[in-house]
Amino acid sequence: MKTVLKGSKKEVIINTEGPVVIIGEKINPTGYKKLAAALQEGNFDYVRELAERQVAAGADLLDVNVGVPGIDDVAMMTKIVKLVAETVDVPICLDSPNPAALAAGLAVAPGKPLVNSVSGEEARLKAVLPLVKDRGAAVIGLTMDDNGIPTDPEARVAIAEKILEYAAKLGIPAEDVVIDPLVMTVGADSLAGRITLKTIELLRTHLGTNINLGASNVSFGLPDRLTINQAYLALTIGAGATCVISDPMKLCGIIRASDLLLGRDEYAMRYIKYFRSLPKEPV
Repeated sequence: MKTVLKGSKKEVIINTEGPVVIIGEKINPTGYKKLAAALQEGNFDYVRELAERQVAAGADLLDVNVGVPGIDDVAMMTKIVKLVAETVDVPICLDSPNPAALAAGLAVAPGKPLVNSVSGEEARLKAVLPLVKDRGAAVIGLTMDDNGIPTDPEARVAIAEKILEYAAKLGIPAEDVVIDPLVMTVGADSLAGRITLKTIELLRTHLGTNINLGASNVSFGLPDRLTINQAYLALTIGAGATCVISDPMKLCGIIRASDLLLGRDEYAMRYIKYFRSLPKEPV
C-alpha cells in the first residue's frame, strides 16, 4: 500500500514495502524549552534552522506542532506552516490536538500534507476526518479510543479498523490512513514494547496499512535513551513499521541501516549517500 504525500516541490511515498519514511520531530515545543521560548518570542529564525537541519539530516517530512501555553495556536500554526513551506520543499505533518489549528494549517500547507492525528475517540473522528477529506490530505490514526489505550494488541487493531471504516464512509481511502499502534514507555511497563510489536504484526497481516511510530516514547524516564531508541527502531522496522516520527540528526543512521539489512537499499546506495552527507570530522 502506498500513501502519497506532497510538499511544495517534493513528493514522498510511504510504502508498506519500504524504505522507511522519516518525519522530523523537532518542530514541537513539548519538552523543548528553547523552541517554546522561540515561539513565545517570535524568534522564527530558530524554527527555520530546525527545518533546514532536519531535512539535511534525512527527514522526508517535518512535523509541525506549536502547542505552547498562552499562544494562539491557530494563528501560530498558520505562520509556522507558511515559514516551513518557504524554507524546505518536503511535505508537512500538521500536529495539534486542536481541530481549529489543524484546519488553519491545512489551509496554507502546500501539496498534500499529513495530519497528526485522529484516534478512535468519537469526538475526534467527527472533528478531524472531515477536515482531512475536504483538504484531500492523509492522516495518522492512533489506536486509542474513549476507553484509553488498550494493553491488548487485538483491541488496538480493532480501533484501527474503526478508524478505517469511519474514514471510508467519508470517502477517505485506506491508503490515506497511516495507523499508529502507539509506543508506551517500557520504564512503566516492561511488556509495552512487545505489545506494540505484536500490534504491528497484526496490522501488517490483517489490514496491510502503512504503520507510523513515535518510537522515542519507549525510553521515557530511562538512562541512555538513544541506545534504547535505536534498538527499538530496528525491531519495529523489522516488524513492519514504514514511517517513524523521530530525530533525524540522531536516528537516521539506524533507520538507513535497517532498510539496508531488510533488502530495501540496492547496493547500499542510500546508506552510503547518507554517510557521505555527514559533516567530516577533523583529522
